[in-house]
Amino acid sequence: MNFKKFAGISAVVAMLFAAGCGAATATAQKAPVVSEDQLSYGSKGTPPKVEYSKAAPGTSHRFERSYENAPPLIPHSIEGLVPITLKHNACLDCHMPSVAKSVGAPPMPPTHFKDFFFKTKQKLIKQKLYEDVVAYKARLTLMAKKEDIAPQRYNCVQCHVPQANAKPLVANTFKPDFRNPENKHRSTLNKQLMEGVK
Repeated sequence: MNFKKFAGISAVVAMLFAAGCGAATATAQKAPVVSEDQLSYGSKGTPPKVEYSKAAPGTSHRFERSYENAPPLIPHSIEGLVPITLKHNACLDCHMPSVAKSVGAPPMPPTHFKDFFFKTKQKLIKQKLYEDVVAYKARLTLMAKKEDIAPQRYNCVQCHVPQANAKPLVANTFKPDFRNPENKHRSTLNKQLMEGVK
């Protein structure tokens, strides 16, 4: 194929491509767009006041999980229980498996005692890049006995939030599909953690 013919075909392909992009842009511009005001309170004023549960631990109604293995909402007041600090986590006082049953609290699931960065830390230890090997090995022993929580799970409120009596700001038509109805109130993530992973 000579250069002139190649250049001509390339020019035609480029024009068709540009025309197609222009048509796609025009179509996209005609599609309904959600405005900034629709996504927030914007011009509607201030959001309604959110009322969190004032019920003491063990006295409140628990909501179903939002979807299978979703972190459950905190059904009781967290006043006086937060902030969680490096030296104190009040959640552990009731939710550690060794205590939970005696106080009527749901125990933390097995996933909370698994260090998901274990292999990475082992590599760092072998390369002498991990600073406190003795403390880490001691923590692994405690996690195996379910006497200490995995470091990634220590800040409970990064996943668990208090239940609130609040009207949704945006309509939600999502309906969770639980494979087992019992999973509305418990986790089976430890059994399904690697599901679909090879």
